[in-house]
Amino acid sequence: MGEERPTCPACDWVHYEDPKVACGALLLQDDQVLLVRRTMEPNEGLWSLPAGFVNAFELPETAVAREMREETGLEVTVEKLFIVLSGREHPRGSDIFLVYLVTQVGGALAAADDAGDAAWFNLDALPPLAFETTRKVLTQVKSQLKL
Repeated sequence: MGEERPTCPACDWVHYEDPKVACGALLLQDDQVLLVRRTMEPNEGLWSLPAGFVNAFELPETAVAREMREETGLEVTVEKLFIVLSGREHPRGSDIFLVYLVTQVGGALAAADDAGDAAWFNLDALPPLAFETTRKVLTQVKSQLKL
């Protein structure tokens, strides 16, 4: 027997609570990473990877490019899936976080949408980070680059 789910007694329709999926962009330049400063809670004013939720019927690769354009003004191509993280950090967060390694192909750096600033940071001199997922991603990057 499976998990109990809310079910309509009239038609037997079952409500499935779907997980929230978000994607983040990992844009590296030598030993630097591009981060954005959050303009909303949770963790307003702290820094994170450019990221956001995947819309219904949207491919994650399309979503990460859209989020980069919206938050940083940069056009990117997706190189590869870098890491998959799971576990909701806060009530409005995602359950699954897909981080893609991206390459800039155009645009000009200009923070917008829900990013108050966008800046490059040395991987050994990071600003205060908003999320544990960002810390995990950047720790993995440093490990792979042997920094």
